[in-house]
Amino acid sequence: MLAGCGLQPLYTGGGSGAVAREVSAVSVSSIEGKAGYLVHNALTDRLGAAGHSTPRFRLDVRLDEKLAGMIVQADNSVSRERSVMRARYQLVDLSSGAILLDATADADAGIDIVSSEYAVIAAEQTAQENLARDIANQIVARVATRLRQPEAKPPESPQAATPHP
Repeated sequence: MLAGCGLQPLYTGGGSGAVAREVSAVSVSSIEGKAGYLVHNALTDRLGAAGHSTPRFRLDVRLDEKLAGMIVQADNSVSRERSVMRARYQLVDLSSGAILLDATADADAGIDIVSSEYAVIAAEQTAQENLARDIANQIVARVATRLRQPEAKPPESPQAATPHP
């Protein structure tokens, strides 16, 4: 049914399909900080790269996190924060050093500030974990889409295209 419109499922063949094999050949470089640790683990889990013996690609990720007051009351107290995580990432072909993908992913979450400091800290940590998962999901989707694309073939030279008598 989908073939008529030209759409094909990305993960055709499940865990043994072509895309799953390609993404499992991606190694993830270490990422700084606690959020980096969370994103790295989420990426490794989603890519299935932990058990792959010979990586063919490397994923380099740089994270930027911000936590800012979003709603400020009349007494200058903050009643809601906004947590933003942004990742700049590059997919590198290890055999050629070529950058196959250079993109960004971002996610944000709102956090209510309540009277319990423990509850606020727990909410901030939960938001960071959720943002890390969201970022990892976005990156994996883009990487899988890029690895599914056929490699560009070099154009034929004019001499090769002309038949010889």
